[in-house]
Amino acid sequence: MIRIIVSLFLMTAWAALGLSQQQEIQSVLDMQVKAWNDGNMERYMDGYWKSDSLLFTSGGNIQRGWQATLEKYKKGYSTKAKMGTLNFSQLGINLLSQESAWVFGHWELEREKDHPRGVFTLIFRKFSDGWKIVHDHTSVEPLQKTKTKK
Repeated sequence: MIRIIVSLFLMTAWAALGLSQQQEIQSVLDMQVKAWNDGNMERYMDGYWKSDSLLFTSGGNIQRGWQATLEKYKKGYSTKAKMGTLNFSQLGINLLSQESAWVFGHWELEREKDHPRGVFTLIFRKFSDGWKIVHDHTSVEPLQKTKTKK
């Protein structure tokens, strides 16, 4: 009987810890969306591991390092109009351990002239200052062409 009680206690504690960690990761993603939509690229990058070992892949390109990733973002999204309004949806946060997780989701940008969107897979690691993205693999859906009538 004691084994059953201890097992139930441990399962409940693990579930509560997992829920708390998922909420912490969700908070990082929420902060990134807010920072992006405020036009604050440096704050957006606070969600990433500030290391030369950060790995970002997209469109067959590999970017290594936090500073290089920030510079690439600044170059590609140099104005608020280019940044648009970011939204994340259909998020799945999956704990691998107490210090690591992977997240799958959809992203989209609302901009005046287009509406790019795609999916991403993020690897998070827990550091002393919180959860950080250590690997980001993002893909873009092909832009849909509209047919014109003749």
